[in-house]
Amino acid sequence: MRRTVSDMLEGYERGKISRRHLVTGLAALAAVSPRPAEASTFQGVEINHVALNVSDVKRSRDFYQKHLGLPVVSESDQNCFLGLGNNFLALFQGSNPGMNHYCIAVKDYEVATAAATLEAEGLNPRRTQDRVYFNDPDGLTVQLSPTDHRP
Repeated sequence: MRRTVSDMLEGYERGKISRRHLVTGLAALAAVSPRPAEASTFQGVEINHVALNVSDVKRSRDFYQKHLGLPVVSESDQNCFLGLGNNFLALFQGSNPGMNHYCIAVKDYEVATAAATLEAEGLNPRRTQDRVYFNDPDGLTVQLSPTDHRP
């Protein structure tokens, strides 16, 4: 599955697939629950959210509402969070449109433990309050969260 996500993100970044196809594909992957590896660091259970940098938050909000029927959960001038089933799509104002990060909900999440575990794995986590971020092998930002994380 890691290769599939990586291929999808690469296709999006190179303009070969639209944001719509990226979001739809990631949502479809979240619905599939393959058998986890025996010795994994964490047990991911779903994609909690995908966060995109967009050049115009209101325009992107309107696009996702019109074409995918995603309701606004919360918004400000600089961001908008759209409901996507039990998950959400985050839109952040940014000068370079593209992937900001994606978030994987994991079992038994606790921020200090997650940060320490990632550090022990040599993944150089970045912690902000109740959130922890780290980079995948291609430099994409991954966030971990509890299964009930909401905007």
